[in-house]
Amino acid sequence: MEVVVMVAEDPSRARLIVRGREYRCSVGAGGAVARKSEGDGATPVGLWPVRRLFWRADKGPAPVSDLPAVPVTPDLGWCDDPSDHENYNRLVTLPCSSNHEELWREDELYDLVVELGYNDRPVVPGRGSAIFLHVARQDFAPTAGCVALAREDLVAVVRQLRRGDAVRITRIYP
Repeated sequence: MEVVVMVAEDPSRARLIVRGREYRCSVGAGGAVARKSEGDGATPVGLWPVRRLFWRADKGPAPVSDLPAVPVTPDLGWCDDPSDHENYNRLVTLPCSSNHEELWREDELYDLVVELGYNDRPVVPGRGSAIFLHVARQDFAPTAGCVALAREDLVAVVRQLRRGDAVRITRIYP
C-alpha cells in the first residue's frame, strides 16, 4: 500500500491520505523539497519505505500493527550529525558523543513514531536524517522535516500499515 502525503504551497494545508481517508498533518516549515539537507526544516519529496514502529511502552501497549515494533527506552536516540559517518541517520544508544535526537521525550511527539526509509540505503552525510511519521503538536506547528499527525489519527494509520508499504511525499504546487 502507498500512503500519500500531499504538501500544498502553504505547508499548514498538508494532508496524509491512506485508503481514501484524509488526515490533517503537519510537515516541515520549509515545505516539501526534492533535495533535502540536514537542518533545512523541509520534508523530502519521494517514495519512502516504512521501516519500523517505535512506541513509549511506559504509556501503554504497542498499537496493533504489522510493522516491526521497538519499545522506546531512555537510552535510545537518533544520530543527526553528518560528521559521524558510522552513525549518521541511524538509531543509536545513548550516551552518544555525536549530535543526536533523544527518542524518549518529555513532550508526547515521539510517543509513537514510524521510521521512514529516507536517506538510509545508502546514507549520504548531510542529506537529512530522522524523517518520521510522529505525533503532531496540538496546534499542528511545523516539524523539522517529519510528517506529524494527531495521535488518534497516527494510531489509525499505523493499524493499516504493513511491511513493504511506503509513504509518498509530493508537492501539489508548481
